Amino acid sequence: MVKIRLRRMGAKKRPFYRLVVCDSRTARNGRFIELVGTYDPNLDPPAINMNKDRVEYWLGTGAQPSDTARWLLKTQGFLGGLTEKKPKAAKKAKTEAAATEEAPAAEAVVEA
Repeated sequence: MVKIRLRRMGAKKRPFYRLVVCDSRTARNGRFIELVGTYDPNLDPPAINMNKDRVEYWLGTGAQPSDTARWLLKTQGFLGGLTEKKPKAAKKAKTEAAATEEAPAAEAVVEA
């Protein structure tokens, strides 16, 4: 199985990660098929760089991202990421509107 996962680089206590496509049986820092991006958590905000065409290609061929790689892909808009998320305020307003629509109908039945 082909996986998309992080490969740790950098100095001691200064991690830097490469987002790679590799066989699931290889070691964390072992041989990989292709380098598709980088992630630097030391910066503020953390730097995430990806080759979007290649990531889409590998996801289309069935590559499975690891948990951390899935989170990174979601922050970049892959896998139904942050661009599709609805704000909580809109969801709360929708439920309040539905409650107010049901209330007059119930009152009309009681009065009749």
